Amino acid sequence: MHGEALKVRIGARAVEGAANEAVLAFFSKLLGVPKRDVGLLRGEKSRSKVVWVDLPLTEVEKRFPHLTAE
Repeated sequence: MHGEALKVRIGARAVEGAANEAVLAFFSKLLGVPKRDVGLLRGEKSRSKVVWVDLPLTEVEKRFPHLTAE
């Protein structure tokens, strides 16, 4: 955790969307959802990104309680 954000390190370079695709693949695998259920809301050309996942928050909290615990 980095403040209210999750900080991840991706090895792909920011060329032709490779880094964005790697971020989406990372979250897809982490949360166990198909890649079609993960998308980029903001930050296509930025280091800071907002990712959406088609998964209820309650399910994310069940899988990763340490991410949402205060």
